[in-house]
Amino acid sequence: MKKGIFILTFLLASVVTFAQWTIDKGHSKFSFIVQHHGISEVDGYFKKFDGKITATKDNLSDAVFEITIESASINTDLEMRDGHLKSEDMFNVSQFPSITFISTSLTKVAGNRYTMIGNLTIKGVTKPATFDVTMNGPSAHPDPKNKKMQLGIKALTTIKRSNFGIGGKLDNIMVSDEVQIRATGEFQKN
Repeated sequence: MKKGIFILTFLLASVVTFAQWTIDKGHSKFSFIVQHHGISEVDGYFKKFDGKITATKDNLSDAVFEITIESASINTDLEMRDGHLKSEDMFNVSQFPSITFISTSLTKVAGNRYTMIGNLTIKGVTKPATFDVTMNGPSAHPDPKNKKMQLGIKALTTIKRSNFGIGGKLDNIMVSDEVQIRATGEFQKN
């Protein structure tokens, strides 16, 4: 009898379907803000990235977000600064070409606000990161010719660059240790 229950459980587990959501790169952005000299802010973003969401539940309560960013695609609208940010003491893009984030939990706070926890890897260092998330949707695409469901995300957090080995001996008065991260994105269900 126990063997029959095990086989039935295995068969039921094997028919669980996973929904995949793909990032819409034209309507998504991964940006950051740091304080400069303690008096102003400098922002930047990454031009090249990819992302997906995998979930078994329609409400996405078990969703896993996976984001990969090409570190060499950093852009602050100043070529000299971008070159420095790609260097060994900053992002070291030749040795560490990717920044990754993989979520481990998504918890509803209230309404369309969530807390997302996951593992953020920058420059080969992985640390836990907690994002405040606003999720719009899932909802039907407004174009009646497009039958795909869509989802909008805004995620915010603050990290310390020193925790990831970014900036080496760079004094915090030059560039703050705290870096605000803002990710916005649209995803479409496959």
